[in-house]
Amino acid sequence: MAAPVSPHLHPDHACLIVHGSDKPGIVAAVSAMITRIGGNIVQFDQYSDDPRGGAYFQRVVFHRPDFAADRPAIEAEIAATLAGFDLEWTLTDQSVPKRMAILASKQDHCLLDLLWRHRRGDLPVTIPMVISNHTTAADDVRSFGVPFFHVPGVTGPDKSASEAEILKLLAGNVDFVVLARYMQILSADFLEKLGVPVINIHHSFLPAFIGAEPYKKAKERGVKLIGATSHYVTDDLDEGPIIDQDTIRVTHADTTAELARRGADVERQVLSRAVLWHAEDRVIRHGNHTIVF
Repeated sequence: MAAPVSPHLHPDHACLIVHGSDKPGIVAAVSAMITRIGGNIVQFDQYSDDPRGGAYFQRVVFHRPDFAADRPAIEAEIAATLAGFDLEWTLTDQSVPKRMAILASKQDHCLLDLLWRHRRGDLPVTIPMVISNHTTAADDVRSFGVPFFHVPGVTGPDKSASEAEILKLLAGNVDFVVLARYMQILSADFLEKLGVPVINIHHSFLPAFIGAEPYKKAKERGVKLIGATSHYVTDDLDEGPIIDQDTIRVTHADTTAELARRGADVERQVLSRAVLWHAEDRVIRHGNHTIVF
């Protein structure tokens, strides 16, 4: 059964992302341009870290009849309008779902949560494939009507063969990738060749308890909060720009297993929010942090 159409997809709606150096007149220029092309602004967000030439970020969603057909002319108008500013911009069609591949391992709570949300229409994405270094989730994934591919993981330092196989599957077929507790470290070469954003969920409230067994470390430390962090993947392990984080309170009476169980709920929520925000073009990367509208 095909997934229902997501309510987050809107025909004849476009999203314009603008970022660069702040200066007077940007809002007026963009607003006038959208009016000039026959569009109507339905959402408008902006942020400047310093009005005197600091970093500026803007997200505008507007309705424009026949947007897809007239997109080349609209893009030309945007380019002409912003030519006098020190700004970069992107334009996306909000009626087109992004293609999201999922990489997973044995732990399936985040994987199955994303598949379930997709089937409900809660995420404005398509899922062309799930790739895993284990076969344990194969039947569950296929029950959602999503293709499953098994690419065995590698324990040694040379992962080039398995990464090459994954790249063959992903190349040209996805707009971004989600690591749903994928327990393999991706090389810098892989990330460069892939060329699309990769979103990870880390079972810890970064930057604390980086690495393996964070819940065991948390128990030993006697923490009163545990959490999860979703971030973009970069060359530096667990150091990429953070998209979302959340925490829950725990007590001395909670076992390590209970911390892990409760932590899994936080992981699902944090990852699904990060995926939704990315799919809706709400996240702007700036250095090693993000602006989320």
